[in-house]
Amino acid sequence: MKNLKTSHYSSMIKSICFASCLLICNTAVQAQNSELQNVHTAIQLATDSLYESLVEIRRDIHQHPELSGEEKRTSEFIYQYLSNLGLEVKAGIGGYSVIGVLKGKQPGKKIAWRADIDAIPIHNHGAGEAAAKKDEIGHNCGHDVHTAIGLGIANVLAKQKEHIKGTIYFIFQPSEENYKGAKLMIDDGLFNVISPEEIYAAHISPMPAGLIASKPGYLFADYKQINLTFKATEDNNEIADFVKKRVSELQNVAADSKFWDNSSLMDPNIGIGNPNTIFKDFVTVQKHFKVEENDGELKIIGFISASNEESISAIPDQLKAAFKESKYGHLLKDVYYHSNMIGYSTERGNIDNDEQLTLQTINTVANIYGPASAIQLYGIIPDGRGDDFSYFQQQVPGTYFLMGGSNFEKGIIAMPHSPDFSVDESCIKSGVKYFASMLVEQVNKTDESVSLKD
Repeated sequence: MKNLKTSHYSSMIKSICFASCLLICNTAVQAQNSELQNVHTAIQLATDSLYESLVEIRRDIHQHPELSGEEKRTSEFIYQYLSNLGLEVKAGIGGYSVIGVLKGKQPGKKIAWRADIDAIPIHNHGAGEAAAKKDEIGHNCGHDVHTAIGLGIANVLAKQKEHIKGTIYFIFQPSEENYKGAKLMIDDGLFNVISPEEIYAAHISPMPAGLIASKPGYLFADYKQINLTFKATEDNNEIADFVKKRVSELQNVAADSKFWDNSSLMDPNIGIGNPNTIFKDFVTVQKHFKVEENDGELKIIGFISASNEESISAIPDQLKAAFKESKYGHLLKDVYYHSNMIGYSTERGNIDNDEQLTLQTINTVANIYGPASAIQLYGIIPDGRGDDFSYFQQQVPGTYFLMGGSNFEKGIIAMPHSPDFSVDESCIKSGVKYFASMLVEQVNKTDESVSLKD
């Protein structure tokens, strides 16, 4: 009986201790939440005050675009701006990069924000933005906006470092457009200089200004150039026709599908924002093939895209097996993906968002700024976009967001690489607010707050 009582009291004490610990943890989390809410209010006020100057910065960079690998003026401006904020600044890693280091009052997590800074060759500036001062070069991919937002985030968070537990790195990356910048930075020792545990970025898109969106996993379709080689014979034309037909049969999207209509992407019923989207589980094949004959070898070149890595990775072996069983099997030499192109290459990384971080950050922005500010996507964008931010994601888990820059009522359409590209500059304000708040939440997030909230 005595042992039972002892056991009973021991159990009671453990329960009381557990309840006390839970109460303390909840109280601490509530206090932190209250403190962070004040920070979010301060971020919004600071951004409103800073907005006009960020618009001026964006317009100045827009008027002085610099191609990949030539971003000297832009990087010098960024360096000076970050230095004036009191940040520790590093430069010249893998090219004209600039990194600002914001250290909070207390030690903690280390996270990073990436903004790309280069412009593109453009032969017709169209009727959108005002033409730059350099002929045939323009910020028609919105990297001037990305740069202004990155500087704005650094500015407003520098004022809040007393409330930051950890370190935030601001990576201003050159040479995104030629798909070289991220790799050059990594190869030049970026992650020996900084050590982020999470990394984030955003890109302007045709969505309406004031909206950001993302999804776990792939955001864009994977694209590859496939090469099929045969021993050349007098039947080359027949072999080429046979190969084209068999490769084209890989496509699982009907020719008359709404899939091919770009306006369907944002359709509320079938678009990428609907869980029942038609933009998933697809394989597409370009209609046009290339046929080459050299040194006794016949090469048929095709272009394939798919919504997931498993599908596209399996295709060469599937085709190889199928052709070996055909009447041309004895002539087959190889089936493989080309490895040396920016767009259609095994060297082209694909955005691959961390599931937990993506869902956390979408919810964070939606909770602070309302459900219309941030949404989860479900479909895969099929039009061949990409970003070498994917190489950073191969080293550090992170999330890449699409950020709206359009204002349809005003005729402003933020379609990257379009000659008529233009931006509703209000997206600079929303971008700074949303992502500054998100970064504060992420850097201050502890294991306890994750487990209690999530």
